[in-house]
Amino acid sequence: MARALIHMPKTAKRGDIIEIRALIAHPMESGYRPGADGKPLPQDVIRRFTCTYNGEQVFAAELHPAIAANPYIAFFTIATETGTLEFSWTGDHGFAQTERIALTVAP
Repeated sequence: MARALIHMPKTAKRGDIIEIRALIAHPMESGYRPGADGKPLPQDVIRRFTCTYNGEQVFAAELHPAIAANPYIAFFTIATETGTLEFSWTGDHGFAQTERIALTVAP
């Protein structure tokens, strides 16, 4: 399991625009770099990142081999109601990571 760091407010007022920053520890190996034996290292890339807010997708990104290791993604959404944001990363070799964070919205 990879280590994910997510920074976002725990509370917000209804209608507030909130910034969400997500980083996941992952090597993001392109498949082009040679290993110690001179052969290319196998490709190991996170392919997709999604964020849902109470089950509705609010952000998604497709990632490619050119993305740096430990990909960092920042985006904004509007606080509409109290609920859960779910962050999912999927990639090569069956890689999958999901994190959930609660958001409390005041009227």
